[in-house]
Amino acid sequence: MKFKSLKIKNFKQNKIKNIENDKEIENKTWLAILKGTLTALSVSLVGILIFAFFIKYIAVPTSAIKPINQVIKGFSLLVGTFIALKNINKMGLINGLVIGLLYTILAFIVFSILDGNFEFNKTLVNDLLFGGIIGGICGVIAVNFKKKTNKKNKFL
Repeated sequence: MKFKSLKIKNFKQNKIKNIENDKEIENKTWLAILKGTLTALSVSLVGILIFAFFIKYIAVPTSAIKPINQVIKGFSLLVGTFIALKNINKMGLINGLVIGLLYTILAFIVFSILDGNFEFNKTLVNDLLFGGIIGGICGVIAVNFKKKTNKKNKFL
């Protein structure tokens, strides 16, 4: 009977440790997502400023502005996702998707404040879809890219 009681006690202690560990991992994941989102937003702001500088001094056709903005957003998400997921080894799709969606919402708020105009329209929905999809893809790439580079370094 003592052995059974000891087994149950050890099981309960291990269960509590696992729950605490899961909470710690979840907190680290949310911090990484926030870090990646803010990094992507920062890169996007710098990219837009550089692009605005080029527009001022170089004749850029108006038809090229939207595609270049999308490239800047995609690059920003790539950088933010890679930075966020550098210490996370799983769930790249979900984490990247969350980073992409949060980035899109924050970018909408920041750029609307800068523009002085909050306008909810079809473009915002398209940006949310684009941000989520690109974020998810970048998350998968970031998690798997790290695994491949770690495998290559083992052989060196």
